[in-house]
Amino acid sequence: MGTGSEHREPGSEYDEPLVPKGLRPNSIGLVTSTAVGMASTAPAYSLAATLGFVVVIIGVQAPLLVVLAFIPMFFSSWANKEMNRADPDCGTSFTWAARALGPRTGWFAGGWGTVAADFLAMASYAQVAGQYLFLLFGATAIGQNATSPWVLLTGIGWIVLLTWVCYRGIQVSARLQVVLVVIEVILLAVLAATALIKVGTGHAPVGHLTPSWTWFDPFKISSFGVFMQGMLLMLFMYWGWDTTVSLNEESDEPTRIPGTAGVISTVILLVTFLVVILSVQSYAGIGVHGIGLGNPDNQNDVLSVLGGAIFGGSGIGQVASRLLVLMVLTSTAATAQATILPNARTTLSMAFHKALPDAFARVHPKYRSPTVSTIAFSALSIVFYVIMNFVSGGNVIADSVSAGTFFIALYLGITGFACVWHYRRSMFTSGRTLWTQGIMPGLSGVMLFALLGWNIYTYCDPNQSFTTWTLPFPPHWTVGGVLIVGIVTSVVGLGCMLAMQVTRPAFFRGQTMHSGLSITDDDEVVRIAPDSPGS
Repeated sequence: MGTGSEHREPGSEYDEPLVPKGLRPNSIGLVTSTAVGMASTAPAYSLAATLGFVVVIIGVQAPLLVVLAFIPMFFSSWANKEMNRADPDCGTSFTWAARALGPRTGWFAGGWGTVAADFLAMASYAQVAGQYLFLLFGATAIGQNATSPWVLLTGIGWIVLLTWVCYRGIQVSARLQVVLVVIEVILLAVLAATALIKVGTGHAPVGHLTPSWTWFDPFKISSFGVFMQGMLLMLFMYWGWDTTVSLNEESDEPTRIPGTAGVISTVILLVTFLVVILSVQSYAGIGVHGIGLGNPDNQNDVLSVLGGAIFGGSGIGQVASRLLVLMVLTSTAATAQATILPNARTTLSMAFHKALPDAFARVHPKYRSPTVSTIAFSALSIVFYVIMNFVSGGNVIADSVSAGTFFIALYLGITGFACVWHYRRSMFTSGRTLWTQGIMPGLSGVMLFALLGWNIYTYCDPNQSFTTWTLPFPPHWTVGGVLIVGIVTSVVGLGCMLAMQVTRPAFFRGQTMHSGLSITDDDEVVRIAPDSPGS
């Protein structure tokens, strides 16, 4: 086994040197890594696409939901921080779960879970980016038609452009992420401040609300089912911060900065979501007419509607409204780019550890970025986007995003359990380690798996999906598109895993995890010689 210049946390179970995968080390610092985590979550896109649905389900308790959903996300970010401290491998959930819980769990829950979540969301990002480019230039008829051939071609163009940026290396990608997230946060802050000032000075429209502490009263939520539905939407809104740890082998201080940046990102997201939702809910209210957040005509994009109302029709107001559209566009582009980055590094790590074909481990000699992993993910995303664009009027794309939450909860939840198992012997040394290495990660796993279970239960009802399909054989059940996408994606993942077990058996025997450790099927961890054939 080769050696590298980076080392894991001294005294950790994984105390062997990191084996370089060809990525460029020491390329990004704490600020840049935090910006990448923020951009990956795409606050503007998440708010535009999700807030209307949250309000319809939960009403004025939307700010409360922001706080409650933050808890599992914060605990999960801490689990990632602790695991990254012990083992800064760019495979993250795949690597950690494989070493702690076994190769099959790592391959499917950690590896495939990450790949599937990113893949299912990519078509939606491309579609929204394509639409907003036309809306930015006033081509409303095209921009509001999600399945327009022009939107399709533009969405494909976005994927190709962002793939090229990611291919050129992490430094180019990270710089672009910083620029995009700065624009995004500034414009969101201006939007929130303007809305609150108008509410406070009596210039808000009819239907506005006065901020109240009752918005944070959990007993005002009508039922547990309503609460869980809202939490599922918020899970998607918060998702993305974990990109920071997938860039660990390219970060300064790889055992510290990536995990810390992930935690900081979740805290900044909490503040951002809370301030914006409080302000726009106060200004627009939750009515079902006009700019009300409950208006079904605005649910797919509340921000562009609110922008025109909040900023007004003056010259400056029109410029600000157009900038708001630009913000959602750049936010979507940023999260699309940040979806390519972690996926490519997950499959790079899987190939490096002999869990995927060796081609996925190729790294560009100049740009030091994954080549086959980056291009393959983007090419498959384009194929999926094109096919889904013509199925059921493009509604399957929306169902695919919902199905992606299955896999988000799966891979983030399994990371929490992997953290508990990894630190099972050392977490009891102090109250702090018990909390940070045991209780918080364990609770993140329990809460995320509970959301996963409720998600499956919810989407067993076909009426919860945008599309439905009737089985062609008895008993001719009607099944929702979300459940079908989730099942098909899981079956494909299991099929790929079985194929890898045949063609790459060494990984599944625990012989190829390049850390000086081998995992046996009974979860026993044994040290292997550095130059053994398996390493």
